[in-house]
Amino acid sequence: MIKIEGINKSFGKLHILKDINLEIENGKTTAIIGPNGSGKTTLIKIVLGLMESDSGKIFVNEINIKKGVGYKNLIGSMPQIARFPENLRVGELLEMIKDLRSRKNGVDKELFELFKLEQEINKKLGALSGGTRQRVNAALAFLFNPDILILDEPTAGLDPISSSALKDKILKEQRNGKTIVITSHILSDIEELAENIVFILEGKIIYSGTVKALIEEKGKRNLERTIASLMESNGNEHNS
Repeated sequence: MIKIEGINKSFGKLHILKDINLEIENGKTTAIIGPNGSGKTTLIKIVLGLMESDSGKIFVNEINIKKGVGYKNLIGSMPQIARFPENLRVGELLEMIKDLRSRKNGVDKELFELFKLEQEINKKLGALSGGTRQRVNAALAFLFNPDILILDEPTAGLDPISSSALKDKILKEQRNGKTIVITSHILSDIEELAENIVFILEGKIIYSGTVKALIEEKGKRNLERTIASLMESNGNEHNS
């Protein structure tokens, strides 16, 4: 479980995260969504230890993440934009990460095979197309069979075949009891993949619960219209 207690983060006078309290359920897929600038990516960076909060605590499987970096071996992460050393070959990157990571759960190369990345193994990362880099990015997230997956805009930049393969893999790992956190602007993907949803607006959690309950509460026919309604109602509250 990921437990977030009283997280605040500011950049200068801009208060990005405002007293965030949240529990990510074990064995469930949770979507964290919100408009650009809402704070969701900042929150994920703090969970991953890429950024420090101003206050608050985060626990991953009851480990306070400020007590050490060992918890990172429990997590496979896929950043929104894949940034790799351009002169490194795909195979070299793979071996380098294998050397850095604990492999207590073995190695899962299913996405490498589905994405046909063995064909790219001797190519330099700088020579790959954006879509191929994103496929490498996705395959690396799943590579060490982690207990927790954090996927930031996972289908962005993927062609329909690769996107479908990745979504099938996410659903498979969900059935295997993995804890998965996703952010996405593609609400149809969220509706297909996530059981729980957290909606962040202006640094605050506006809703946390199941996708099904949120749609039923708002009486809309799909998640896209539900979120639009939620944003409108909260926008009116802020303007009143």
